[in-house]
Amino acid sequence: MTESFPTVPLDGAPGMPLIGFGTWLMSGSECYEAVRTALDAGYRHLDTAAIYRNEPEVGRALRDSGVDRDEVFVTTKLPPPRADQADQVLAGSLDALGVDAVDLWLVHWPPGGARPDVWERFVAAREAGRARAIGVSNYSLEQVDELTGATGVTPQVNQVSWAPPLYDPAVEAGHRDRGVVLEGYSPFKNTDLGDPVLREVADAHGVTPAQVVLRWHVEHGVVVIPKSATPERIRANLAIDGFSLSDDEVARIDGLAEV
Repeated sequence: MTESFPTVPLDGAPGMPLIGFGTWLMSGSECYEAVRTALDAGYRHLDTAAIYRNEPEVGRALRDSGVDRDEVFVTTKLPPPRADQADQVLAGSLDALGVDAVDLWLVHWPPGGARPDVWERFVAAREAGRARAIGVSNYSLEQVDELTGATGVTPQVNQVSWAPPLYDPAVEAGHRDRGVVLEGYSPFKNTDLGDPVLREVADAHGVTPAQVVLRWHVEHGVVVIPKSATPERIRANLAIDGFSLSDDEVARIDGLAEV
């Protein structure tokens, strides 16, 4: 990671790099090698989840990389079907990852509603130092507000599916107004990388449409966690600090949500 690559602040936790490495649907040696490649390329933000069943590989890759644990922002998630065993799940995740604490622990999706009782366990885990920051994933703003109203503690992050065709300024502003970091997953799955607008912007900067999509996230201050098992793509996805998008280009890409 270049020294200037942006992070977003989280109270009580290290800065969260705006570009992370996603590991969904990766397992075994493929996951291990991909995470090693990502860390070697300069990624300092890894995203996994208990339900991915790859926490041991992510943890081993981190240990074997030679990168200091404190330099890497590690996220994992609680599977809602095991919401009532949240403490045991976190203990298992920490053991599998081989770390004393994760930098961010998320409720993977609403476990039959916002579930403030589950959120209280997350607050306790943060207070105990087992998770430096806590948040949710796939929650609506109304559900975020329900947690805040019931516990007095607002999730620090909400990880949702996000891409230019899904852009919603009201959702973006709603998170910002609440002080919640918006984090997007599946940036390419939900985007037509052959779209003429993306191609034109990419050509203007001498980059790929995929790099434009990731830069668009960064310009908005939205964390993004692209996933790839291909070394060239892993490296290319991080190499977006050599260009920036103009306000007009950002607006044109925002407009893909209206097509």
